[in-house]
Amino acid sequence: MMAARSFAALVAGGLIAAGSVFPAYAQDAAAAAPAAPANALEVELNALAPSQKGCMMTFVALNKLAAPVNKISFELAFFNDKNAVDKITVLDFRDLPQGKKRVRQFDMPNVKCEAVTRILINDTPVCDGPAAGECMKGLVTRSQISVPFEG
Repeated sequence: MMAARSFAALVAGGLIAAGSVFPAYAQDAAAAAPAAPANALEVELNALAPSQKGCMMTFVALNKLAAPVNKISFELAFFNDKNAVDKITVLDFRDLPQGKKRVRQFDMPNVKCEAVTRILINDTPVCDGPAAGECMKGLVTRSQISVPFEG
């Protein structure tokens, strides 16, 4: 009986000690995680899917800039497996309201999805709303697929 009480006391003490260690670890991990910039224009390459025309590209954009974007376009460069640019095109992302996610899809004719090895946002020829240069300056890119997406 005494051994059972001692064991219960050890287990309870261990749980209290563990409870006090793990929250600190969780706080440290949260503090170590990189924070997304507050003034950012996030653009994610979400999917590439073969289509009848060529390749359907899906992007998710989130405007965290200080102003709404009334109209924006991105000049994209598509690279092949030899790291050469196969195509450069401008895509119209239309408006990007402040603090709202928007999905934009583009059916790229004569582009084979499997041939695209990397996509680069080369420029923002149109960026109506934010101060001059803010769209490229605040640009944060990421990819949900194996194809790298850079800005």
